[in-house]
Amino acid sequence: MLILGRRTFADTDLLVMAIVNRTRDSFYDNGATWQEDKALERVRSVVAAGADLVDIGGVKAGPGEVVDVEEELRRTVPFVARVREEFPDLVISVDTWRAAVGREVCRAGADVLNDAWGGFDPDLAQVAAEFGAALVCTHTNGATPRTAPHRPSYDDVVAAAIEATVGLAERAASLGVSRDSLLIDPAHDFDKNTWHSLELTRRLDEMVATGWPVLVSLSNKDFVGETLDRPVGERLTGTLAATAVSAWHGARVYRVHEVAETREVLDMVASIRGDRPPARAVRGLA
Repeated sequence: MLILGRRTFADTDLLVMAIVNRTRDSFYDNGATWQEDKALERVRSVVAAGADLVDIGGVKAGPGEVVDVEEELRRTVPFVARVREEFPDLVISVDTWRAAVGREVCRAGADVLNDAWGGFDPDLAQVAAEFGAALVCTHTNGATPRTAPHRPSYDDVVAAAIEATVGLAERAASLGVSRDSLLIDPAHDFDKNTWHSLELTRRLDEMVATGWPVLVSLSNKDFVGETLDRPVGERLTGTLAATAVSAWHGARVYRVHEVAETREVLDMVASIRGDRPPARAVRGLA
């Protein structure tokens, strides 16, 4: 069982988390949803396409324009409140590493704090506990937020990701975050090279075996682009291949740009695994 805000999901549910960027410099959409009305149109579109939750971000993950706490609050808090008003039952996640931002977005109606920088602000877990929010615990190898990887090295990247994320999850649980509302994320590309991200995907079942639900953020990442030699706008096929492998290995939540395509891949994998019946099955039965 996975509890995200007011929603409870079965262990066999594969969830699509749609990315909604309130940034001018996103690597993928280049500010397409920077304006609040455009961002709200994006929310409406992804919900209609089958998204189970949205992940709202006010700061580009990588290097870019400086966004201080006040600016991140301005970009996220009123928007979270607006989405909550229009979609009272939608699971709302906010991508932030700052406890000060986490506190205000939870007050505005956020259900999930997606700590994409792996406990860099240790108070964020306490905020999740205070508000009964879910928390994503991410492996970034201690990297400073918004820094690009530089020659990262691991004896065993999967073991390192498991040790770090499980440790963060256990700490959050000790602070009062519900064990049913904690997820772990290997964080493809974050302080990792392409070989590391491929290995994490290939051995994702080892993270799943920890018993913590696994979230993956694969969408149009550099490891996909480098593997297939494709620029950002041509990485969908590779992303969906990595999605299918991750789903077969048991990942539960998929943070994505392309919702409809991801939903179909996840439904197909779920049906192959026997967790979902075909939408219709008439071949050979007439």
